Amino acid sequence: MTPPPEASLAQRKRQLVSDELTEAALQLLATKGFDAVTIDEIATAAGVSKRTFFRYFASKEDVVVQFLTGMGTGIRTELAARPGGEPPSEALRNAVSAPIAACAGHSDRALRVVQLILRTPALHARFLERQGQWRDDLTAEIAHRTALSPDVDLYPQLAAGMALTAFNTVLQRWSDSDSAEDPLELTDRAFALIAPALDGTG
Repeated sequence: MTPPPEASLAQRKRQLVSDELTEAALQLLATKGFDAVTIDEIATAAGVSKRTFFRYFASKEDVVVQFLTGMGTGIRTELAARPGGEPPSEALRNAVSAPIAACAGHSDRALRVVQLILRTPALHARFLERQGQWRDDLTAEIAHRTALSPDVDLYPQLAAGMALTAFNTVLQRWSDSDSAEDPLELTDRAFALIAPALDGTG
C-alpha cells in the first residue's frame, strides 16, 4: 500500500516500516513455516527491534492476516458503488471480484499469503473471525440496497453468507491449484451457480 502524496513524512515512514515487517515476515514464513518463525527473527530480518514490531502488530498472526483484512472493506465499498438496479448476483460478483483481481495481480505474493492463511490453523481461525465482521458489513449494505430489514428479512444475511462462501471457495481452489486456476474465472463460475438463489429465480 502506497500512502498518498499529501501523507506526512511520519506517515510515510510508518508505512515503510510496516511494509518491511510484512515482507520480512512473509519471506520467513513461506520458507520456514508459521510455527518455526519467531517475532525476534521477523524483527531482525526487517532491521527493527522487537519493541518496534509490537508497535505495528500484536502478533505474528496479525502480520499475515492484515494482508487480507482490507478485503472485507473493499468488498462492501465496491458493492456500495454498484448501480442500484443491478441484479444482486451481478453486483455481488463484481464486488467480490475486486479483491480477487488484486490477488491475481500480485499472484506470487498473494498466493503465498493465502496458502499460509488457509493451511495454518491459527491463521485460518483468525481469518474466519475477521469474516464475521465482513458478513455483518455486507448484510447491512445488501439490506440498504434492497430496502429490506436485516432484523426481519432473511435475505440480506443469506445473500452476504453466499457471497462470502463463494469468495472462500475461490481462494481455496486457487490455493490448492498453486495458482494454476484463474481466480477470476473461478469467481464467475461460483456466482453463476448461486445467481438463481441471489436473484430469486431459482
